[in-house]
Amino acid sequence: MIGPDLPGGRPVPLSASDPSQPFSPNDKAGLWAWAGGQPTAELRRGLQLLLALGLGCGLDTTEIIPLRGPDVRVLQDGSCVLAVRGNRARLIICSRPFERTLTEAARHADTGYLFRPSSFARGPNTVTDLVYRAARDPRVPRLVMGRCRATWLVERMNVPIPLPVLLAAAGLDSLHALSRLLPYLKGTSAEQAHTTLREMP
Repeated sequence: MIGPDLPGGRPVPLSASDPSQPFSPNDKAGLWAWAGGQPTAELRRGLQLLLALGLGCGLDTTEIIPLRGPDVRVLQDGSCVLAVRGNRARLIICSRPFERTLTEAARHADTGYLFRPSSFARGPNTVTDLVYRAARDPRVPRLVMGRCRATWLVERMNVPIPLPVLLAAAGLDSLHALSRLLPYLKGTSAEQAHTTLREMP
C-alpha cells in the first residue's frame, strides 16, 4: 500500500431531497416492488416504465414525455434500443433488467405515446401527475426522475465506461454536468490506483 484510500470525491452531506443523490440497490428494489404493487394497471405500467426509462436508460422527465412506441426497437440479440427525441436526440441501449418492460410498453403504445398513451395532454406535469397519484409507501423513497438519471450515470461511471461513450449515451457535450456526481463514486484503494496507473500504456 502506498497511502490512504483514495475516495471517489469529496464527501458531502447526504439528503433524501438531493436530486443528485443516486438510489441505492435496496432503494431500486423497493421502488420496483412499490410500482408493481399499485392498485391500478395504469399506475403499475406507468411507474414501472418510468423506472425503466430512468434507471435503465438514464432519461430525464422532458425526454420521456414525447417518446412514442416506434421509438423502441428490439434487435436480433434481444437488446432494446431507444431513440430519444429533441435537442439531445440519440440512441440509448436499455440495460438488460429493464428490456422487457420497455418492449412491452412499446407494444402497448403501438404508434402512440410510450408513456401514458391514453393521455393526449403532454406537458411538464405529465410525469409528476402520475407519480403524485400513486399510493405511497413510507418505506420506499419518493420516485424522482433526476435521482434515477443520477443513479444511471453513477453506475456507469463506476464501471468504468469510456467517457465519449458515456457522454454520447447521456446526451451531454461536456464533463461539467458529471462533476456533481463525483462524491457518489466508489472509493479506490491506493493499491488499486497504483496498479491501474502503472499498467496504463
